[in-house]
Amino acid sequence: MIGLSLCALFFIGCSPSNKQGDQTPVFREAAAEYGLNFVHENGRRGNYYMPEIMGAGGALLDYDQDGDLDVFLCQGFTLGMDSPHKKGGRLFRNTLIPSGQLGFEDVTQTAGIQAFGYGMGAAVGDLDNNGFPDLYLTNFGSNQLLMNMGNGRFEDRTQPSRADDDRWSVSATFLDYDRDGNLDLFIGNYVNFTVENHKDCYHGQKDYCHPLSYQPHPDRLLRNLGDGTFQDVTAASGMIKAYGNGLGVATADFNRDGWIDLYVANDGTPNQCWINTRDGGFQDTALIAGCALNHSGFAEAGMGVDAADFDNDGDEDLFVTHLTGQTNTIYVNNGSGIFEDQTIQSGLGAPSTSFTGFGTAWLDFDNDGLKDILSVNGSVTAIGSLAGDPFPYHQTNQLFKNLGQAQFEDVTANSGMTHSEVSRGALFGDIDNDGDIDAIISNNNGPVRLLLNGRGNANHWIGLSILESHGRHALGALVRISQGKKHVFHRVTRNASYASAGDPRILSGLGSDPGPCNIKVIWPDGSLEYWSNIEANQWRQLQKGSGKPDPSSSEDP
Repeated sequence: MIGLSLCALFFIGCSPSNKQGDQTPVFREAAAEYGLNFVHENGRRGNYYMPEIMGAGGALLDYDQDGDLDVFLCQGFTLGMDSPHKKGGRLFRNTLIPSGQLGFEDVTQTAGIQAFGYGMGAAVGDLDNNGFPDLYLTNFGSNQLLMNMGNGRFEDRTQPSRADDDRWSVSATFLDYDRDGNLDLFIGNYVNFTVENHKDCYHGQKDYCHPLSYQPHPDRLLRNLGDGTFQDVTAASGMIKAYGNGLGVATADFNRDGWIDLYVANDGTPNQCWINTRDGGFQDTALIAGCALNHSGFAEAGMGVDAADFDNDGDEDLFVTHLTGQTNTIYVNNGSGIFEDQTIQSGLGAPSTSFTGFGTAWLDFDNDGLKDILSVNGSVTAIGSLAGDPFPYHQTNQLFKNLGQAQFEDVTANSGMTHSEVSRGALFGDIDNDGDIDAIISNNNGPVRLLLNGRGNANHWIGLSILESHGRHALGALVRISQGKKHVFHRVTRNASYASAGDPRILSGLGSDPGPCNIKVIWPDGSLEYWSNIEANQWRQLQKGSGKPDPSSSEDP
């Protein structure tokens, strides 16, 4: 947004922007306007190689630590032939700070990034605790670890770190599963497809294969040893015991024992819910917990996933996107890590059956204090009604408003999302620092879209950077934001969506209540801190050690 106020740029208090009518579209597409010029190429040449239709995602990260969100986008190329002129993944620097003008410039070359693998997705985390976020890129083929040197440049540390995986990886995430202060790495792998073992598949005509045409690849868990290297603990942790066609991954504390767990959405095979056993291991509870299969007992085509407390009851729920003919699925947590499929009664079932969903997130687009859902769509097999279209896989995206009481309404018609494309990754965050959630949509074989939110900051809000004492975003921390007896819960995370990493900052809508907030943070190591009377409508940094060890302004429930 051009001409941002000082409150947005320098994190000082400000009142909400002027109220806007309910008929104002939620988002305005502005990628070209602000210089985010990127077109994904899947390299298709009529062979229907599976990776062509599955990519790609990207990441939001403040790589230069200037206070605004920069963008990395993954790129493809033509498989099965030499491609001497690969474009590679691109890094775009946000010029919002210090210029005051939202804009993007391609800094891939000056940042030293050479990302020429067949890109699928990206994960972000500060692996060496130097305050600068690092990039992990998943590929069809070898992955890549790019360490942020803190001087505007990245260095490839893939081989010395032992963080590579040469299988087909899609989603990955960083988490401190063992509470040692170092971020570990989970890699979600898909199927054992290669150009050499490619099969011809038909759905009335030649088309892309179903994932069950190939064997699944095991996922991988790597422990950060704190010296720049990783140790493969997939077997030792127990994660080798169950795996499927992994596409989406989300982290949360599903059973509320203070330790981070993992949920993996699998494409056509049962999902996994890896509960942290607090001794370096994990146990897959998905089947008995009710989130491996849908309410009818069938495995669905899990693509994108997010975990959050959408009903403000203090536990984290799940939303998973699926294939055309299936519903997107909402699993509601009973507070102990046991889930119920409430898709039909929530109103989310029928509107999703005609779409193939990929990137998704719980987001409060209107800052009313209730987490809504955005789902981006695009088929993986040719759509009959698009016969004759040069790329007959495109669909429109969807926005669902949380009405409370676990009920949702499809508000896509007034969302401003009008393009029909083959959408895959979705990156969520406050890109213009104006107090509401924006989105970047990465499209398969098409242009990126920048969706700027034009309605959210008409309500009150609070934005928080939750930082460890050394300056790293405290991934895994649980944050409770209170106004009187009203509480909203957020997890500090970068994962959600599909093959993508989002804004690690917390942006919480406060609705019409302009009053100050009381903040409680449960840090990843289990310790607690409190902050009282934090003014609304501003961005604030809360660093470990700067709060109070006991509640001083409100009763702690």
